[in-house]
Amino acid sequence: MYERDTIVAIASAPGTGAIALSRLSGPRALDVATCIAPTLPQDVVARKAYFAPLVDAEGQVDEGLLTFFKGPHSFTGEDVVEVGIHGSPYIQQRLLEAMLKAGARLAQPGEFTLRAFLNRKMDLSQAEAVADLIASRSAAQHKLALQQLRGGFGQRIEALRQQLIDFSALIELELDFSEEDVEFAKRDDLLVLINELIVICNDLVNSFRYGNAVRQGLPVAIIGAPNSGKSTLLNALLQEDRAIVSEIPGTTRDTVEETITLGGVLFRFIDTAGIRETGDTIEKLGIERSYKKAREASIVVLLGDAGVMNESAFRTQAEIFRERIGHGPQLIPVLNKSDLPNVQVGSRVMTISAKTGAGMEELKDAFTEHVEALHESDGGIVVTNVRHVEALGHARQALHEARQAMAKGVGGELLANDLRRAQHHLGEITGRITTDDLLGSIFGRFCIGK
Repeated sequence: MYERDTIVAIASAPGTGAIALSRLSGPRALDVATCIAPTLPQDVVARKAYFAPLVDAEGQVDEGLLTFFKGPHSFTGEDVVEVGIHGSPYIQQRLLEAMLKAGARLAQPGEFTLRAFLNRKMDLSQAEAVADLIASRSAAQHKLALQQLRGGFGQRIEALRQQLIDFSALIELELDFSEEDVEFAKRDDLLVLINELIVICNDLVNSFRYGNAVRQGLPVAIIGAPNSGKSTLLNALLQEDRAIVSEIPGTTRDTVEETITLGGVLFRFIDTAGIRETGDTIEKLGIERSYKKAREASIVVLLGDAGVMNESAFRTQAEIFRERIGHGPQLIPVLNKSDLPNVQVGSRVMTISAKTGAGMEELKDAFTEHVEALHESDGGIVVTNVRHVEALGHARQALHEARQAMAKGVGGELLANDLRRAQHHLGEITGRITTDDLLGSIFGRFCIGK
């Protein structure tokens, strides 16, 4: 059990009649709570709510609801008292000062969750999921954060790590009996395990493409010639006039980014400068930035003007554009302005009218279908954290080197070292292996009340 001094924080939604929650955690949590709620009974029952007047040295401040959670059966693993009070900043300040005078101190950012981790109430991947849950802005982000918070990912990683530990122990045992030439760890079984772990690491690393897209928002770049309707399309997707629309070519000279949620997934739409030959230095910079955004995007909508270009010519343009941006993003060629007279709608290129809304639902469906295609292992574990995917990559590399060592018939000492490196990197994910700098970086990004 990890215990420090008693900490306090108040989280609230400001406004008349709003409720604020004060949280105390530490060995003197109940003593401090009794100082501001002196009418509490001496034999407070855990997990029972008590309604009581709340006071400071000057008299009654408020009345609120207090609930005591006896450690280790609490969020932090320590004694915890939660106090529901009215959301007035004045009330909050007076009660906070009273609790500080009673012996508590202000919590640092993320300190409640840090204590939960240090007291083994959750692993490090679950602690990071708390921050993701708080920051979630879409149903998909919320779902992935909840999945990780439940601990399935951490349990999977620890299971893999334990298998490596078991085999490493046998190999190191062999080293103690090196003169007797015995083999406790069967090499065939170890090779099977290493191959299985490499496949699992590959699957988890590959899932990051989907997980990161959901966590950060899927970037969609809207690219095309000037006056093809890029800004009109962005406004139509957002259903508001976010980008300037003008018949003057080159109006958009920099990127404009906005987010919307489609099918429960957050998308980041990027309106870019029109692509054309130009002698304007500033416009050239905007065009180069358009290409850069296209290469970095997950989806690129190449927008053409159906009033000046037929389907065959547009498909040729799309092939040339594909060569320019590479094969990383999904390219969706779309002919706009289908509402213009004499426009012939083909069947091999998507056709829309950003002005009237024709074809917009089909385009949105294409976006969500792309996300579903990214998530090949539906219902499986998805990696959403850059730190995790880097650790998995390092673990996978160590396993590859262990497999190569076995193929070359190297000694058990070098093989054991490769396995220990793989264990180390897997342990970094769940927090079995940590440093103060790592913990400070992770929990320093939390809000005060968590």
